[in-house]
Amino acid sequence: MSETPAPPVAANISFDEFTRIKLRVGKVVEASDHPNADKLLVLKVDMGDEVRQICAGLRGHYTPEQLLGRNLVIVANLAPRMMRGQESRGMLLAASTPDHARVVVLTTESDVPPGSPVS
Repeated sequence: MSETPAPPVAANISFDEFTRIKLRVGKVVEASDHPNADKLLVLKVDMGDEVRQICAGLRGHYTPEQLLGRNLVIVANLAPRMMRGQESRGMLLAASTPDHARVVVLTTESDVPPGSPVS
């Protein structure tokens, strides 16, 4: 019988390191295909006090219309980075199968206001 090997375990981080990560609720107010990337979507996300642009590797798993109006869990204090010519100012959390055949975004109840902390 052949067993699938377990994925490698990442190194432990301290509680203090974990508390530096700021998770917030963000509501998708605009969504479109990235003009220069086959796997990316460009999302405008209401973070409560501002609207941010986030690029996410969800194309092929979600259409822009499926994400519009959803509350997502966002890493709010991730340094901005350019992704194929578009600035991304955060990262959404998603779960996926090991082969990335299925990807599911982490969402919250709809009545949780944008900007709410996630802990």
